[in-house]
Parts: sequence; C-alpha cells; structure tokens
Amino acid sequence: MLIYGIHPTTEAIRAASVFEVWVNTRRNRRLEQLVDTARRAGATVRRVESSELDRLAQGGVHQGVVARVASLPSRSVTELVHQADGPSLLLVVDGVEDPQNFGALIRTAEAVGIDGVVYQTRRASPASAAAMKASAGALAHVPLAPVVNISRAITELKTAGVWAVGLEAGEPHPYHDLDFNQPTALVVGSEGSGIRRLVRDRCDWLVSIPMRGEVSSLNVSVAAGVVLYEALRQRSTSRS
Repeated sequence: MLIYGIHPTTEAIRAASVFEVWVNTRRNRRLEQLVDTARRAGATVRRVESSELDRLAQGGVHQGVVARVASLPSRSVTELVHQADGPSLLLVVDGVEDPQNFGALIRTAEAVGIDGVVYQTRRASPASAAAMKASAGALAHVPLAPVVNISRAITELKTAGVWAVGLEAGEPHPYHDLDFNQPTALVVGSEGSGIRRLVRDRCDWLVSIPMRGEVSSLNVSVAAGVVLYEALRQRSTSRS
C-alpha cells in the first residue's frame, strides 16, 4: 500500500509499518527529519524528482514524500470488543464514501482513544492513501474491523454486550442524556442520507445533537467528535 504526505508517513513509521520511502530531491528541514526517522526505523529511502512523486501519489498532495507501507491490520468485530481496557468505546461507520470524511472520522476517533472502528468495505470509503492523508496519519494507529455487512456487525456487537447508539439528526433524544459508561458503539452514517434504515433498526438508541442555528446538521466527523468527547467526559468523571 502506498501513502503520501509528511504526517501520514511519520505516523506510519511510528507504527513500524514503513518499508520504503521516496523523498523529493529538493531538501528542507521537515523532509530531512523524516528521512532521518525513516532510516533509523530501517526503511529504505530513495531520492526522486517531483514528477516521480506525482506519479506514485496519483494526483494526491504528497508534500515531497511517498511511502510503501504494510497493509493496515484488520481485526474482527469481537476482537475489538475484547481488546478494550474497560468498557468498549467503538465507532461504526455506515456508508461514508468520501475519503476526506472517513479520514477525518478516524482522526477524531484516535484523538478520543477509541477502541476500534468498524466500517463497511462495499460502497464506502476504504482505508486508502487519501483517507490516511485526511486522518493526518491517525489511520496507522486505530484498530480497524472492515466488514461486508454493517447490520450484521451491529448484531455481533450487541451479542457481545455493546450498546449500539445511532446518531441521527432530528431524533428527539439528545446525545448527552445517555450513559456512556456502558460498552458503547456510536453509529454514524453518510452526510447525505444518514444511517441506512436496516442499520438504524438494529440500534438500541437513536440520538441527535441539539441544533440552535439555521443549519440543520454538522459534518459527520464534527458530529461524531461531539458525541465521542461527551463519552470521554462521562468516563473521565466517573473515574475521578
């Protein structure tokens, strides 16, 4: 798998998954720091012209670096639950097709300390180079469970004792009324149509973020961040 960009490559090196790095022949301080880090990690570093980086990145904004990394490791849904240190906090992504939105979701989830992300591989944004770039490299650190069927995955989560909470605009129950100290999977959908009906029907709760302005909804990564940080706040308060 090829990725590009300074932050994604740096984080992939930290995750010990980089094999080879192509770096622009034009030197600057940030690139030289990355080269030193890559070499210390045992990666092969090659100096190439910008045209070669453009070809490798296939139009992506590479910032002078492209890297070949190991495929992102995948886990099963139940593995995400069992590896959690305490009550699980998971994110389930239903039908998000834009890699920028998917990457932003991953970045938010990693910042919260999520135990894992479940996402659908069919008709959705894969864990791609563009998503890695949008996540600022967070994709290298988040446990992932790619699945074919989100509805079935939610059923697995519920069987494992995890509450499924769907985030949908217009629902009467505000998100902050829920007890997030329980094992929880937050389910978010695409910005256009939200959570699909079959997925929505599998959720134990449907909640919304109260809106006071004229705009009726938030970007999916922002909305997920609002709810995930409420879960983090509740859990931090209960431990203090």
